[in-house]
Amino acid sequence: MDNKIILYHGSEKIIENPIFGAGKKNNDFGLGFYCTESNDLAKEWAVSSLNDGYSNKYTLDTEYLKILNLNSSDYTILNWIAILVEHRLFSIKTPVARRAKQYLIDYFSINVNAYDLIIGYRADDSYFDYAESFLNNTISVEQLAQAMRLGKLGEQIAIKSQFAFSNLKFEGYEVADKNQYYDLRKVRNDEANQYYLKMLDQEMDGLFIQDIIRGGITNDDPRIPRNICK
Repeated sequence: MDNKIILYHGSEKIIENPIFGAGKKNNDFGLGFYCTESNDLAKEWAVSSLNDGYSNKYTLDTEYLKILNLNSSDYTILNWIAILVEHRLFSIKTPVARRAKQYLIDYFSINVNAYDLIIGYRADDSYFDYAESFLNNTISVEQLAQAMRLGKLGEQIAIKSQFAFSNLKFEGYEVADKNQYYDLRKVRNDEANQYYLKMLDQEMDGLFIQDIIRGGITNDDPRIPRNICK
């Protein structure tokens, strides 16, 4: 069985030798090298409104790697958001949000540094808005799961360990044209924002974060949606 996968990393630079320990610690899953299996998605992430970018291509040997797939049915959507609130910088404006952040970390977080590779959603602008709204008790966990299942903003793969970095091989790059891929990125984000606004107008019963805290709900509760990847 071939354990090699092809990954792409969107960047303003050509990166032949990704460096273990480099990057921002406040990324979705902490420090790591963030990639995708989609070349087109990497190109969208690489460009800005002003500049072209690059889709760097790699092969990764996953044999012997310890992999955490947050989009599998082994985990709930609250595992993903707990890891997110632990690493990203959220706007915590209310007592509910403060309690929510701590509760999610205490009961749903996973030690991502125990893994070589993390698979999960990328908290792009719209996804970050969904997560922040859930944290502030504005949308229910069912609405959050419904938004995630759109799958339009992409799944990412974060390379975490030095061992995983050693199995990564640079295979070349392609230029990402800002005139093409910035528009695609904007359309993708605008569609997600429109869906989010429609979702806020819907009346939906369900579990809000305050209900989860008050009820002492944990990861094994059947009301918490699983398998967020379609």
